[in-house]
Amino acid sequence: MTARRAHPLPGLPERVTIYEVGPRDGLQNEAVTVPTAVKREFIERLVDAGLSVVEATSFVRPDWVPQLGDAEDLVATLERRDGVRYPVLVPNERGLDRALASGIDEVAIFGSATETFAQRNLNRSIDESIAMFAPVAERALAAGARVRGYVSMCFGDPWEGDVPVAQVVEVGLRLLELGCFELSLGDTIGVGTPGHVRALLDAFGERGVMPGQLAVHFHDTYGMALANTVEALRWGVTVVDASAGGLGGCPYAQSATGNLATEDLVWLLQGLGVETGVDLGKLVETSRWMAEQLGRPAPSRVVQAMSAS
Repeated sequence: MTARRAHPLPGLPERVTIYEVGPRDGLQNEAVTVPTAVKREFIERLVDAGLSVVEATSFVRPDWVPQLGDAEDLVATLERRDGVRYPVLVPNERGLDRALASGIDEVAIFGSATETFAQRNLNRSIDESIAMFAPVAERALAAGARVRGYVSMCFGDPWEGDVPVAQVVEVGLRLLELGCFELSLGDTIGVGTPGHVRALLDAFGERGVMPGQLAVHFHDTYGMALANTVEALRWGVTVVDASAGGLGGCPYAQSATGNLATEDLVWLLQGLGVETGVDLGKLVETSRWMAEQLGRPAPSRVVQAMSAS
């Protein structure tokens, strides 16, 4: 079932941009390394399905995340298309050097709202990680590249428990002050609920952060990703991170399973009459194909439902 009548709700945006993270966040957790040619075809299929932002890879040390050790080779083979963005994650200046040399014009830096995760993910404190990001952002901007900021563990941390809203806001503001055009708020272990989402967004708003500066990145560990997304849209957020087929999580947080599946997000938004520019049928077929490459079913509920129909 793909043709449905939309039933809009008041207070939602007319259009949402989906920031597709499957090729990077989705594949970084795989037990086996996916061949570069398969990654390239995955990205091309996602673009063919109508996704205009596809995070292609990460220029991280191959011994840290071997699944993404082919970043240069992958980027070199991508067919760049007008109107499509191919951002990459860069952890430090070395990663930035590699990205800029590859012709990348949009990068992302990945911070943490908690000290424990900052140490586990970056082997640095929050202050030390911000200090590491500062020259990355400065040099990227000077080179004409845009910089996105991620904040992980915004709603809870497996080691520290609840994360104070004010703590998240302070870290986020520091990344925005570095020149990030957009800040993605991550529910890395999927414990957020709509009221918590509203409280966090309100706290950013009280500090002068506008809806156009924020994106959300929900994991579906406890089945709350879509409910949380609707609350974020009601607040004014119009950029939502998602992963085709529901692939991925976080390699440094074992409980961080279940990225919000792009298909599930598109199904929701279509039912609400919110434009995405995505062809759901093509997207489902892409995730089916990728699941075959990985040798296991796609976690996405919509992929499963449409594959059975």
